Amino acid sequence: MKYSRRNFIKTSGMVMGSLPFANIAADVSFDKKIRVGLVGCGGRGVGALIQAMTADPEVIVTALADVFPEQLEQAHKLAFKKDSKRVDVPKERQFLGFESYKDLIDSDVDVVLLCSPPNFRPDHIEYAVAKGKHIFCEKPVAIDIPGLKRVMESVRIAKEKKLNLVSGFCFRYLTPNREIMGRVNSGSIGDVRSITTFRCGGENTVKPKLAHYSEMQYQLKNWYYFQRYAADLIVEQTVHSIDYMNWVMGNKLPKTVFATGGRQSWAWNGLGNGYDHFAVEYDYGDGVKGMHFGRQQSGTDSRNSVEVLGSKGRVEVNIMSSYKIIGDNPYEFSGPSNNMYQTQHDELIASIRKNDVINDGDFMVNSTLLAIWGKVSAYTGKRISLEQILSSKEELSPRSDAYSWELGPDKLDIPRPGMKSFV
Repeated sequence: MKYSRRNFIKTSGMVMGSLPFANIAADVSFDKKIRVGLVGCGGRGVGALIQAMTADPEVIVTALADVFPEQLEQAHKLAFKKDSKRVDVPKERQFLGFESYKDLIDSDVDVVLLCSPPNFRPDHIEYAVAKGKHIFCEKPVAIDIPGLKRVMESVRIAKEKKLNLVSGFCFRYLTPNREIMGRVNSGSIGDVRSITTFRCGGENTVKPKLAHYSEMQYQLKNWYYFQRYAADLIVEQTVHSIDYMNWVMGNKLPKTVFATGGRQSWAWNGLGNGYDHFAVEYDYGDGVKGMHFGRQQSGTDSRNSVEVLGSKGRVEVNIMSSYKIIGDNPYEFSGPSNNMYQTQHDELIASIRKNDVINDGDFMVNSTLLAIWGKVSAYTGKRISLEQILSSKEELSPRSDAYSWELGPDKLDIPRPGMKSFV
């Protein structure tokens, strides 16, 4: 299928509202235990597993999958510590290897938690949807455009099958964010004129290369530094802020993107091949623009903020701190907040119980697209249109079935703007 601006919008459902879920009757009633399996037993995956267990006393853990046995063992240990009576994962349902996700999904699970590095996400989502499983998947949902188009198709099929699909874009599950966005959507600040987001902080911890590690194992332990697994920090981390921009814009896509970025604090011959900072302009037309700034540089000030300028007022948000509307309809959030990570799983499990469907697919696709788009513009040093980015054929990572511990390491060339070609 050729993806133009028009049919991408139609396919991705970008004109839909920004509410986190729709009430659509599912086919199967869950009046029994809900069996959950985890793919990707790292820190975030274990967190998601514990949150799924916390969401409902009838959730039981029945399968685990990873490529590192020590991570799988740790996940099993922590789930057992949470509630040993609800952990039923014998050795035959502890799956190891790059295709272990298939074994887990083929086991008798109702819900899969997909928390591996994002390069594997299109494969994992595609297989889980094909097998009719409810899904929680971490963000982002792809690292390149070919992978993202596969996820788009999986979203379409998930809707047809009435499968729950909750994404790791957790800002949308935080109570004060929902309160603010409810007012923005109802017109409290009038027409949106501009959005500015910042996500600035320190560097990720580097895990040491143990004596028995191959280069491939070392890279996977530090996957967030490599394009092959994470794309770059704008796609892997600061995409949260870009998702907030997408939320403000009602899932509308810009016309062009112009970006810059580079590797300034990180050693040029150091770990990985990504950038440590990005600055991106998203041009929505008619003078409406979104600006995003992100960096991971130790010793610098942190900032996690969203500012929206409207025709009747402005929004000032400091994530996890303050939430204000200033203007014709002033507002300041002062109520109790929540654990947004827990709320994701609370609502996922509750939706399954009630025969409802949450499908985050449309905005998780578009927000991931915006991040990839910004990265490509920064890498090439070129203004990139929607039609151009959707024509990208660049694939940063092979399919899961092509991975093995003997797979050669990724090329470690760091993109140089003006020298990196658009693919």
